[in-house]
Order: sequence, then structure tokens, then C-alpha cells
Amino acid sequence: MSIGPILLIGATGQVGGETLPLLESCGSVVSLPRAELDLCDPASIRAAVRRVRPRWIVNTAAYTAVDQAESDSQTAFAINRDAPGVLGEEAVRIGAPVIHFSTDYVFAGDGTRPWSEGDPTHPLSVYGASKLAGEEALAASGAAHLIFRSSWIYGTHGKNFLLTILKLAREHEELRIVNDQYGAPTWARTLGQLVAHSVLRSEIQAHENGITPSEAIQPISGIYHACSAGFTTWFGFASEFVRLAQKAHPEQTYAKLIPVPSTAYPTAAKRPENSRMNCEKLTRTLGFEMPPWQDSTSQVMDELNSSTLG
Repeated sequence: MSIGPILLIGATGQVGGETLPLLESCGSVVSLPRAELDLCDPASIRAAVRRVRPRWIVNTAAYTAVDQAESDSQTAFAINRDAPGVLGEEAVRIGAPVIHFSTDYVFAGDGTRPWSEGDPTHPLSVYGASKLAGEEALAASGAAHLIFRSSWIYGTHGKNFLLTILKLAREHEELRIVNDQYGAPTWARTLGQLVAHSVLRSEIQAHENGITPSEAIQPISGIYHACSAGFTTWFGFASEFVRLAQKAHPEQTYAKLIPVPSTAYPTAAKRPENSRMNCEKLTRTLGFEMPPWQDSTSQVMDELNSSTLG
């Protein structure tokens, strides 16, 4: 089964970079440079979608500079709210379903219970508010859609917590890591696998029932939590991958990690303390089970140890 064209937005980012080869194994993928698809420009978005006329739209792009968003809300809302709404409107015109990513930052982050999709939202930051508004704009467009809320995304490329801490751990004797924020570190590749799984699953349903992918997606359109199973703190996450790095490279000296409260690192944007999310709906409806965060971390470290850390 060859599917396409699939318009992948954000192919140079963490999630997009992992999603691209997986979608290419499914069919033809179109990824446009900013000059041809500028998420800050609704006219550019409309022109690109109308030119490509994709069978699917997959949006992995976002304004993710959480602290900078506090002083640059116009750009954050243009990319995180307005763009998904426009993509949804154009998707309706051509009958394409949309896959879009959101975040745990839509919640207030209080308590200890894992958040479910139907729980009240209350973002603490401009970034969180802009992502929530994007969810609402896409849903309001009427497009068939899957919105995947994820958390603490990392991988072998790009700018992320794992790579930053590994670098600093080789350069310093001690590192102070926040130990009172709880969540699930999620490998970008797992999210790419989720996208490919969702596309193929819907295409098979469409083929078997003589309907379009949008018609296959429409009954299950909505929000799905998609993060690794289990939870830890930033300190716990750092401790695990520094342990794995030390095991692979016993000759290397790594920093001693010291747990500290969030107040030790004041930031412009407030972070949620509880980013645990319940992913049962994802497994029940889409048949995709997120792996334990420790398993993914081990796989990522194996890849890094065989290349950049060796």
C-alpha cells in the first residue's frame, strides 16, 4: 500500500525528523522549507496545502521556546494556535485528515493523579495557552483529526534535556537537577512510530470499507495522551541516562547529580509540577501502547553510545 502525498510540517524538528523516514516507508512525503510554508503566514499555509493537495497533513512543528513565549506571545500564538486552525480549514477543503501534536503544558500541573483527556485544562504559561488554543482551533475547523498530547520529548538529535545533561555531565563535577516536577520522558521516535501506525491503520480501514481516510478518522477524532509509560522526575531521568552512559564508558568521569527544588531555577514561564498523563485511550482506541520510559531511554543511550559518545 503506497500512501500519499503526505504533507509533513516540521520535518527538521525532533519529532518530525523521526517521523519522516517512517512515513516515507508508507508512501510519498512532501516536506516544504519555510520559504514555501511559513507557519506565521496563513496565506503561505493555504497556498502550500492547495498546491500539494495532500492525502494527509501531519504537523509536528511548534513554537517551543517556553520562556521566550512569555515575551513573544504574538509569534507563539501565530504558530501554535492560528496555524493549526488554518491547516484544519484547508484540510476540510480537500478532505484530508490532520495529525497534530500538543503538550502536557495545557494542564495546571497540580496534584499527583495522571491527567486524562477530559480533565479541565488550565495552562500556566503563554506556551501552554497557545498550544491549548491550537487544539481548539483545529477541532473547530471541522477537520478529521488526531491530536497527540505528549511530554518531555527527547532523542538523539536536536536540542533536548538528555543531550544537554550528558554534555554538561562530562564537563562539570556536580550538576543540580530539579527533583519536584513529575512526568514521562518520551522518545521522539516513538511518536513517529505512533504517527505511522495511525496513518496505516486508518488507510487499511478506509480500503476495507470503501471510504476515505478522513471518514475513517472522523469517528475517533479528538485528543489522545501519548507519552511513555511510568513517570519520574528530571533528576530521576538524568540519573538513569548518566548511569547508562557511565556503564558504557567506565573510563569517562561524569558529574555527581544533586536533586534540587524548582525554586533553585527561576524561569520566566511556570512549569507544571505534575505532568503525568493517562494514555489508556490511545491504546484502547488506536491500538498503540507507549513503552516504559526506561526502555526507550536505554535504546536511545545504546544508539548514542555506539556513535557520539564512543
